[in-house]
Parts: sequence; C-alpha cells; structure tokens
Amino acid sequence: MKHSTQQTLAPTLALFASVSTLLCCALPALLIALGAGAVMAGLASNIPALVWLSARKEWTFAIAGLMLALAVFLRWRSRNAPCPIDPAQAHACMRMRRAGGIILWVAIACYAVGGFLLFAANLLL
Repeated sequence: MKHSTQQTLAPTLALFASVSTLLCCALPALLIALGAGAVMAGLASNIPALVWLSARKEWTFAIAGLMLALAVFLRWRSRNAPCPIDPAQAHACMRMRRAGGIILWVAIACYAVGGFLLFAANLLL
C-alpha cells in the first residue's frame, strides 16, 4: 500500500467506526436528555441499524477502538516516510499527511465523546 493512501485510508476507516459509536450511544443519549424521545423513537423505527448498533455497543466500541489503534500505529510507522522529490508530488504528499492527521484527531474525538456518553455519563446522572 502506498504511503499516501495509507495515511488517509486508515484514519478514514477509524473515523467511520468512531462515528458509529456516536450514532449508537451519543445520539440517543443526547436526544433523550433534550426531551426528544419521540424523535429518537422515529429514528429507531426508520433506521433499524441504529437499534442493532445500540444492542451491540460494547462490540461497536471494541471494533472502533481497534481500528483507531491500527490507524494510530500506521500513522506513527509512516511518520518519517519520505515524500517524492517532485515539488507537486511533495506538496500533495504533505497535504495528504495533514488531512490524515486531522481525520485521525476527529475520529479520536468522536470515539471519546461516544465513550464518555456511554460509560461515564450514566454514572454522573
């Protein structure tokens, strides 16, 4: 796998998995906390995958965490990978590295918010 593809593919997959943790746990908790239980019921009836993810939230978090760990490892491993000598390709390489880093940090933030709402917010209430 090319370094430029590796620098964005793994963080993007990790972001997809992390967003699923928000959908399964954070969104229902937020809607119910805001008093929008009817909206949550409507979402659950129209999006059956939401109920499926919610029923398997531990597995969802475990898989998302593994994908995040893999993305962080791949990013760390390619941190010193050289970019091409051609200025245009070097610019594209650096842009892909920046984009991959931003996507990875957004994925980590989504995972942290979902984990907090699932595991810690219940203890606070």
